[in-house]
Amino acid sequence: MRAVFGLVLLVGLGLAGFAVYTVKGYLEQQQYALAVERAAAAERVPTVDVYAVTRTIGYGERLTPEDVTLIPYAEPYLPEGVFRTEEELFPQGTEALRMVARQMEPNEPVLAAKVTEPGADAGITTRLTPGKRAFAISVDVASGVSGFLRPGDRVDVYWTGTAGRSVSGTGRQVTKLIETGLRLVAVDQTIDSGRSEASVARTVTVEVDPQQVAALAQAQASGKLSLALVGYSDETVAMAVEVDQRSLLGIVEEEEPVEVAPPPPPEEVCTIRTRRGSEVVEIPIPCPD
Repeated sequence: MRAVFGLVLLVGLGLAGFAVYTVKGYLEQQQYALAVERAAAAERVPTVDVYAVTRTIGYGERLTPEDVTLIPYAEPYLPEGVFRTEEELFPQGTEALRMVARQMEPNEPVLAAKVTEPGADAGITTRLTPGKRAFAISVDVASGVSGFLRPGDRVDVYWTGTAGRSVSGTGRQVTKLIETGLRLVAVDQTIDSGRSEASVARTVTVEVDPQQVAALAQAQASGKLSLALVGYSDETVAMAVEVDQRSLLGIVEEEEPVEVAPPPPPEEVCTIRTRRGSEVVEIPIPCPD
């Protein structure tokens, strides 16, 4: 009987020790998990809720409350122009909706630069920098870079026309760089920079100041304008460029003959001859009129 009692006591002590060991391990595991969570919380970037689109929305579409939702965004990297409340994005409700000026993809935050003011149209005026004007240039498949121009691209403008006079009296054909790095705000009747297909345009619209408007208008009226596409990250400043047919073909222009004035007529001198002994003397006298 004592042996059974001793065995039960030993078993009880073993179970109690195992329970204590298990509880101790569980508590240590919980403390470690809590420490890890506290460390992660200390490193976690704070976020704020901003409105983003829920689908792909193209240029010219109206932005409705059904097209947006709130998403968390890292506060230190918050872009300028986000909308954090429905009152900011739809101040007049559905009576005056904003229009999309640039294509947006799902979960992309709605920015003020990509939508119009409430009730406004997504026209070209929303794309112009203050103080700038929109000027249209007529192009074809050759002068318009084979249709690969898109709104937002930058171009150099070359003028080809008649300038000056040659030796023969006719004007010489010249191609000259007149404007550099002009930004395109529209191609034909679209300002959507998200289009990917190439199309041959008939007109492109550039953003220029009033002085450049006058220069381009004069150049377009007196000759032909051609465009050269500038690379996306190209910051090279183009130097003055002018090429005519003679410099292109390496022809040296003959110098114009210099007219030499005839010498003045010799002054007329009138004399009379008088013999003095054996000598004949000429005496000058006034010439008769």
